[in-house]
Amino acid sequence: MTFQSAPAPSSPARKRKLSPADYLKKILTARVYDVAHETALDPATILSKKLKNQVLLKREDQQPVFSFKLRGAFNKMVQLSPAQLKKGVVCASAGNHAQGVALGAKKLGTRAVIVMPVTTPGLKIDAVKALGGEVQLHGDSYSDAYAYAVKLGVKQGLTFIHPFDDPEVIAGQGTIAMEILRQHQGRLDAVFVAIGGGGLISGVANYIKAVRPEIKVIGVQTFDSDAMLQSVKAGKRVALDDVGLFADGTAVKLVGEETFRIAKNLVDDYICVDTDEVCAAIKDVFVDTRNIVEPSGAMAVAAIKKYVAQHKTQGETYAAILCGANVNFDRLRFVAERAQVGEEREALFAVTIPEERGSFKRFCGVLGDLPAFGGSAAPRSITEFNYRISDTRKAYVFVGLTTSAPGQSPKVAAHLSKHGFQALDLTHDDLAQEHIRHMVGGRSALAQNERLLRFVFPEKPGALMKFLSAMRAGWNISLFHYRNQGADYGRILVGLQVPDKDLANFDKILQGIGYPYVDETNNPAYKLFLCE
Repeated sequence: MTFQSAPAPSSPARKRKLSPADYLKKILTARVYDVAHETALDPATILSKKLKNQVLLKREDQQPVFSFKLRGAFNKMVQLSPAQLKKGVVCASAGNHAQGVALGAKKLGTRAVIVMPVTTPGLKIDAVKALGGEVQLHGDSYSDAYAYAVKLGVKQGLTFIHPFDDPEVIAGQGTIAMEILRQHQGRLDAVFVAIGGGGLISGVANYIKAVRPEIKVIGVQTFDSDAMLQSVKAGKRVALDDVGLFADGTAVKLVGEETFRIAKNLVDDYICVDTDEVCAAIKDVFVDTRNIVEPSGAMAVAAIKKYVAQHKTQGETYAAILCGANVNFDRLRFVAERAQVGEEREALFAVTIPEERGSFKRFCGVLGDLPAFGGSAAPRSITEFNYRISDTRKAYVFVGLTTSAPGQSPKVAAHLSKHGFQALDLTHDDLAQEHIRHMVGGRSALAQNERLLRFVFPEKPGALMKFLSAMRAGWNISLFHYRNQGADYGRILVGLQVPDKDLANFDKILQGIGYPYVDETNNPAYKLFLCE
């Protein structure tokens, strides 16, 4: 990383530093409700019960542009002179601020040029265009787009609308805190706020510390985009070389001058969360609201869960600002995959079993008899099973299991080893999570005379054991692939080595099991990638 103390070229010139009292006045007189509306402060009933603390969700995901950003953008733009509005405005944004500026420009009848990083989700780009914004893509992060937008503004005479480092923008975002304290006048121990450049937390902290200073304001960042936390620790703004792009709404390399000044003085604490924790929080929000927020929008919820686990609190009240819901649908596949690990509801293992008749069935029996290990006694489900014959003595299986409480995966691994199945815990192994699980298999010289069958199993306990129990001695499973997809049925790929003399009996048994199947032995993809 590098250190930068010089002011950003577009940071507003300030004759004096504004106090919380100054910001309180600005927030109380902010013009936001021409485009924004007061969002609900909903109780997260299910999450609250699970955490034994009351959790309130500030629903900024329900704004017209599905983000809080229109508050600050419009409050800045509405105060521009007629001459400035005539020429137009320019901004840099990963998407949410862009939509706020575009909507504000449409409302005020002015031109809006929006510079967005090339990594911006298509959903946000399309939304900006739909609001009349002129989109230009530049750079890999907000900071790259920002530098280009500043030059473009100077060249074309456009007024730059900063996404966070401007007192009027900060004041607009502060109206969220004003609503929270009006909507909930009882006990409130802390408000959790995601941080990108720092505009939201600056507005929230100024209002809360002016009105109810006993309430903690806790900033939330991801480990790979923690510019504010590093800056506060260093005592000066720190520019990151790179930022993580999963939570693209908070992927900022350098926080603002004014936002840094405010945060270091008014923010009580900071929490960093990782991708798996954010994915689990997206699921938590969905379970309570039936709505899906973007990664940045779930960061505050992830931080509350982490805060409760660290401090062992009970009976307290926390508010999480759900700051946005602009997420590409395609990303949900990744979110669902990692949420299980983030909330420790899935454990992954590499298991070694003897390559002999009946060992596969015996292994499945041991899985079915696993103890509760202090969690729920409900039966565990196999979430994934990958195997390919590769050795005459040992078989290596990649298996996923549901778990009912954090910290169970080492106990499961120890239990499997105790019963003769050496197990390596891969639950928190990123390589296994992201790549190895999809690469188990390949060609095998041992897979001679193999029939490849694609089955549809009912997604219920005992379905696999029914299939295995129907197999006869002398028949060998040479390949097995299964991954739970959340449906009421499972798709299973099985390679079977059956002697020619048993083929007629084999087909009869398949019909008797009653599971729909397709013979894929002559499939060209199978021939290319799985056959010697």
